[in-house]
Amino acid sequence: MTGASAPQVVPASSSLPAQAPGKARSVFRALPPTTERAGQLHALATRLKAPGGAVEDPCLEPGDTGCARSALTPFFTALDGLVRAPGTTPTVIAAFGNSLIAGDRIVDVVREEFAAGFGGAGRGVLLVDRMAPYGGRGRTAAVSNGWQPRTLGELKAPPHPFGITGVYHLATEHRARGRFKLEGEPRGTLWWKDVKGAGRLVVSVDGVVLTRTEPQEDGASRTTSFDLPEGAKWLDITAEGKGAIVQGVVLQKDGAGIVLDMLGVPSADATLYGRLEEDALKAQLQQRDPKLLLFFLGGNESKRLEWKRTDLPTVRQDLAVLLRRARAASPGSACMVVGPMDAVQDGHAKGKPLTQRPFLEAAIQAEREVALAEGCGFFDLYAAMGGAGSLARFNQAGFMHEDLVHPRGRGLDLLGQLVSDALLAGWVNEGAVPAPALTTSREEAADTGASGQTAEAVP
Repeated sequence: MTGASAPQVVPASSSLPAQAPGKARSVFRALPPTTERAGQLHALATRLKAPGGAVEDPCLEPGDTGCARSALTPFFTALDGLVRAPGTTPTVIAAFGNSLIAGDRIVDVVREEFAAGFGGAGRGVLLVDRMAPYGGRGRTAAVSNGWQPRTLGELKAPPHPFGITGVYHLATEHRARGRFKLEGEPRGTLWWKDVKGAGRLVVSVDGVVLTRTEPQEDGASRTTSFDLPEGAKWLDITAEGKGAIVQGVVLQKDGAGIVLDMLGVPSADATLYGRLEEDALKAQLQQRDPKLLLFFLGGNESKRLEWKRTDLPTVRQDLAVLLRRARAASPGSACMVVGPMDAVQDGHAKGKPLTQRPFLEAAIQAEREVALAEGCGFFDLYAAMGGAGSLARFNQAGFMHEDLVHPRGRGLDLLGQLVSDALLAGWVNEGAVPAPALTTSREEAADTGASGQTAEAVP
């Protein structure tokens, strides 16, 4: 559904039913109190005519009196556990996507809104350095030197495949280092690529060596876990020589709460996610054990459709392949695709009215159909922000960069709030509106791997 036909989301400040008919629940469901920022963003949504939207949550297993299990049931059940009996296990959300989330602010809002209601359990997956010379360090080491980033969004495929971060950092000098400020985490995990001649990686805390990797030089993606002393302040990951490759570092706390792993990469689309290595995808997703797989995709697909660098059958096939690979690696996870935001045609003349990007709504519809057919939920971000013309309203309010592709500031925050509101309302209302049953047959997709499509640089 797109445009004005999309259902409105119920904002977090509203009263929603706590018990859905036809589905027994073991916990009372009520929305968390509205945060101050959420209230401000709801007011901004009204000003920008962004109605919000509802998550489409297909029924995967019909029951006697309703739907016994929907696409998002694993995530909603995990939220119930955080309310009823928090325990000691974090609830992880793994968010894959493109530059819309790679700058963090959209998923920052999702993370913080859920942490406000269900508690936070730390940072999760981090990088040893930034993906580019600019940008913040919210998901990276606090201080880094001597690393070259390579990403799956590059025009030409880098020499090594990727783990779930979609990024690896290559040591370009002896003693390349990433230093992380610790926040009371009891343990950590280093993901690294065991390449020929790279040498060891050293893990140390406050100047004391905890462990060293022992390369076998067989090209495998490996995991090194380590305990962190109580009261430790700084964690260093240091390469003993040039060529060492770090895929990521995991730092999170014991205890219940939300952890959101930001796994977005600029220029990424479902096709380019074929550059994920199968063994690393399986091992790393199993280690993270996410309860929700989120995919923010479609913006680059619609752009490449406009440029005639892909076609709709390829968009459908490659998204289906990505969803199947991720769900096979993490079979206990819920799954949801978030469609692209509003977009305008390339080559718009300055001072002229903005024209909607061709194929945008076709790409959204293709993603929706694939997501539902593959047993995933779908959220129409385009409709939620107001459909056709909403980007122009965001731009007039000062919430778009000059490229008219990437939102900024409160515009990004608002998009994150729309996603948060929809997920929270879906949790509270699960079963209140019958979920559509899956009736579409799955089409057989081709083998995994990137197609011949190319990536473009993102400002």
